[in-house]
Amino acid sequence: MSGIYLHIPFCKKACHYCNFHFSTSMRHADKMIAAIHAELQLRKKEAQRPVETIYFGGGTPSVLSKEHIVGMLDQVHQHYDVIQSPEITLEANPDDLTLEYMQALQEAGINRLSIGIQSFHDSELKLMNRAHNASQSLSSVTLAKKEFDNVSIDLLFGNPNTTLDDWKRNLDHALQLEVPHISSYALTLEPKTALERFVDKGLVSLLDENVVEAQFHHLVDTLTQAGYDHYELSSFGKPGYHSQNNTGYWQGKTYLGIGPSAHGFDGNQRYWNVSNNASYMQQITKGELPQTIEKLSVVDIFNESIMIGLRASWGVSLQAMENKLGLRYRQHLEDQAKRFMDEGLLHIENNALKTTRKGAFLADGISAELFLIDWLGASP
Repeated sequence: MSGIYLHIPFCKKACHYCNFHFSTSMRHADKMIAAIHAELQLRKKEAQRPVETIYFGGGTPSVLSKEHIVGMLDQVHQHYDVIQSPEITLEANPDDLTLEYMQALQEAGINRLSIGIQSFHDSELKLMNRAHNASQSLSSVTLAKKEFDNVSIDLLFGNPNTTLDDWKRNLDHALQLEVPHISSYALTLEPKTALERFVDKGLVSLLDENVVEAQFHHLVDTLTQAGYDHYELSSFGKPGYHSQNNTGYWQGKTYLGIGPSAHGFDGNQRYWNVSNNASYMQQITKGELPQTIEKLSVVDIFNESIMIGLRASWGVSLQAMENKLGLRYRQHLEDQAKRFMDEGLLHIENNALKTTRKGAFLADGISAELFLIDWLGASP
């Protein structure tokens, strides 16, 4: 096993762009944490390999107390074989990060902090409905660096009304803070979100795709020139500071997903827990796992290899594709990729299919075009 992911389904506010599973009520927090303890115990027989990473995601894990964090980590160490120095990440919002709280997190065993900055501009934060302001964006990172060596920040680009100059200023603030890792994502219109309603009613207009692409290319050029490795489409890390947890996902390592809506992978099948807090707690209390399980077919493996590989700096290994699925699938991929290579969007390097600089922004769309819908056949 590569890692354990713990989904904490609580937030102070509902961000307008977010469709992750969470509740803004903490009324049943203690019961939820008890259910997460119980799921960790129920799932312990699934662990065949040592745990290398532990990741608190959500939601907003930083709304929890130190005692909640300690309790979950105690359960992991009690029931699982954990390596000597695992990477233990906690996602946090700037408004939660007091000096005392961060010191408590460090004492609990957290050694990597991922801070959801999203922007250093008040106007953007207000549109997102974030709980913090621009001043807290800056002060939280400055404070976190005094307590943690391994700090990552999240930034959103492509926000409505955001110019390229606005985005340049956001990145300038990030570089001045000298954090070792930055994750940056394009704002996307997700279903059943406040942002979708605003757009449908004409209250908000999304940016032109060309403007978003220009912001993406500025992001890549600025951070790579500043010494960050662009090791995954949305991930930039200084050498030695790549996210071990996320890299495990992209390399196809196994991991447990614990908590409501959490996803996991055992090497042959993917599963996900029910996205309902009450149903999750009820089933766990009965000793039942509230899961939906999907065994990966050859087509699933082919498509996932492309989707993950084209987002990562190492690309889609053609030899691995051949070894896993057979020569026929490798040849099919190369044949289908040719038109994108002719357009300068893909290229082959070190026997791996990769996006070019021009193609990186389009990686997800290119992947979808390369996906198989049906089997090619069982024979190599």
